[in-house]
Amino acid sequence: MSLTSRTPRTARRASRRLRVALVAAASAGLIGAALPSPQPLGIGDPLFPQLGNPGYDVLSYDIAFTYRGDNSKPLDAVTTIEARATDRLDRINLDFAHGTVRTVEVDGKPAEFALTGEDLVIEPPQAVRAGEQVRLAVTHTSDPVGPRNAGGWVRTADGLAMANQADAAHRVFPGNDHPADKAYFTFRITAPKDLTVVANGRRVARALTGDIRTWLYRGSEPMATELAQVSIGRSTVVHRTGPHGLPVRDVVPSADVERMEPWLKRTPAHLEWMERKVGRYPFETYGLLVADADTGFELETQTLSLFERSLFTRGTLPKWFVESIMVHELAHHWFGNSVSPRRWADLWLNEGHATWYEALYAEETANQSLERRMRQAYADSDRWRAAGGPPAAPRPPAAGQKISLFRPVVYDGSALVLYALRQEIGRDAFERLERRWVTQYAHGTASTADFVRLASEEAGRDLTGFMKGWLYGERTPRMPGHPEWSSKAPAKGSTKAPASAAKHGKPA
Repeated sequence: MSLTSRTPRTARRASRRLRVALVAAASAGLIGAALPSPQPLGIGDPLFPQLGNPGYDVLSYDIAFTYRGDNSKPLDAVTTIEARATDRLDRINLDFAHGTVRTVEVDGKPAEFALTGEDLVIEPPQAVRAGEQVRLAVTHTSDPVGPRNAGGWVRTADGLAMANQADAAHRVFPGNDHPADKAYFTFRITAPKDLTVVANGRRVARALTGDIRTWLYRGSEPMATELAQVSIGRSTVVHRTGPHGLPVRDVVPSADVERMEPWLKRTPAHLEWMERKVGRYPFETYGLLVADADTGFELETQTLSLFERSLFTRGTLPKWFVESIMVHELAHHWFGNSVSPRRWADLWLNEGHATWYEALYAEETANQSLERRMRQAYADSDRWRAAGGPPAAPRPPAAGQKISLFRPVVYDGSALVLYALRQEIGRDAFERLERRWVTQYAHGTASTADFVRLASEEAGRDLTGFMKGWLYGERTPRMPGHPEWSSKAPAKGSTKAPASAAKHGKPA
């Protein structure tokens, strides 16, 4: 998606005036032809203002990693980006941090570059005009060692995996690190031959040269940077078939194949259940990546959801609970992966829906009452809103703790919004809305306003006023059909989140 529209028009005009003034001054001999000092940019997302970059639309990424068997050492990498300019670009900013940039080429020619903030700023040999396509090739390193919970590479017991949500893909590779700019991905990974490599999409090639093997994976649908996944380790890939012949591949530590099978064999049934609710699965393959790592969460990386090994091995969690978490990550492939948020404030659409289908699955398969869960969420809702903001207007994450964006209000607090909507418009209209949502915006981006507009169409009346209180109100509105429900107001002066802030240990 073009990001030009996300840059304020006045800012674009000011930028053009500055360029014109600089050219005129240079022509008059008043100053040199150099541009102003490189500056980090962003597309103005209220929650992550420095993420993304204006002036271009990424079409594709081709990312090559070389892993030498030591997950404490930087990987060598080359990231090649095809993009189309939506404005004249004298400089091109990419999001990138936590790596060393060695060279940059623009359309095959060496280019000057600088790192500033968390941006790589490239000065092409000549300005790129609006409408032109440009090819950027960045030779760099990708460092798997960093602060805990900073995101990016996850060091597992036998290799690496990725966890890039919400803003950490640029700690792995340079790019336009905002879900508003989805693109096609190809991964080329070279690793010792005794290791298994899996990435988003489907494997299209594998070649052995001496003691190393190169793997090539490509996705058939566009993807947000936060959903990228590469797994390298001593793993076994277990294949099975899902609905309509869908290839299902699970990636598990080789020593755990038999132990994991009772869980993994449930995936085709989960896929069938979700398809009955919202329609056909939207990608070319699916599966679970079971990582022997202490992440504290599960993550819906596209076509290959990341799960902690301990979720399946700790032995203290009810079977229905584990399966409901598996369904949660699967549901994201419709809500969040195919239909991606246009801004991070639209996150409630991802997590609210995934939580909704998680809870609905638990009700239908394990007699875990959805209404009881929603009543408890209603009781906690005012406290959650005080601690983190309303569902569609969350407060920014704490400084240095980006993961803190994933608060209870975006999970059960947002599923509660969907419950209220179903109560208001009826089950049939709600179910039609869900199917229309994932069909109309498939493989694109959509906003909260888009959802409200579509809900109004299905209801046959304007729901703007009704949804405003549920999405943006400081206090939780009355629940349709349940006037007796009440929410506990926070103690005066207290906005501390309850202990369950990271629901079932997952931030995404």
